[in-house]
Amino acid sequence: MEQLIEQAGVYWPLMVSGAKALVVLILGWIATGWISSVVRNRINRTPRIDPTLGNFAASVVRWALLAVVLVAVLNIFGIEATSLVAMLGAATLAIGLALQGTLSDLAAGFMLILFRPYRIGQYVDIGGTAGTVKDLNLFVTELATPDNVQIIVPNGKAWGSIITNFSHHGTRRVDMMFGIDYGDNAETAKAIILEQAKGDERVLQDPAPWVRVTNLGDSSVDLTARVWCKAEDYWELKFALTQSVKEAFDARGISIPYPHSVEIKKDG
Repeated sequence: MEQLIEQAGVYWPLMVSGAKALVVLILGWIATGWISSVVRNRINRTPRIDPTLGNFAASVVRWALLAVVLVAVLNIFGIEATSLVAMLGAATLAIGLALQGTLSDLAAGFMLILFRPYRIGQYVDIGGTAGTVKDLNLFVTELATPDNVQIIVPNGKAWGSIITNFSHHGTRRVDMMFGIDYGDNAETAKAIILEQAKGDERVLQDPAPWVRVTNLGDSSVDLTARVWCKAEDYWELKFALTQSVKEAFDARGISIPYPHSVEIKKDG
């Protein structure tokens, strides 16, 4: 019994310290999450500040506070901050080598925030991966594809890739090609396409809609139409014009050729 009491006396302070550390860790984790949310909401309430900056600032605050919580937990076990600094200094090289990719993502995150090649809500293509930007934090960029699939791109990969931002400019040009039969009148077909384009309120009149004969194909005369619209109207306008031009061609007797085979029989 005396031996058990002695062992309990030895381990009791460690158990108390462990319990305190666990409480501090849990409360610290909850508090850092709450504080980072407050920072994000406060920044995002300002219309002049891009939401990307709010999310990034919240991420920085969260990681900084978690570092403070870690120091507090170590102090409970009697490890002083000065000792921690010495330990970190000795382990810096090993950590740097082990976390090269993570540190690269962190540095790239700062560069992405600084130069802002894309922002939250924009549709981008990052090295062949396309989607709407949902989040940008210290380490990764989160995209959502048009069919709502989540894609996580490490910031190091994003910064080192070609970035195509389809939403950066307020307007976009819609290029469309229509093929007509060689027996049809090209000027009539051009007039029909312009008529449909000008009849859609989403088509901008400056620059003016443009239609030209651009190719003489094997079985069709190809007409290219170029119209400008707001970036958010791009796809709906393209779909609508495709249908309306097809219906107008049918109504006006303009045929759209399609590949077909001709069988020739020879006697003998």
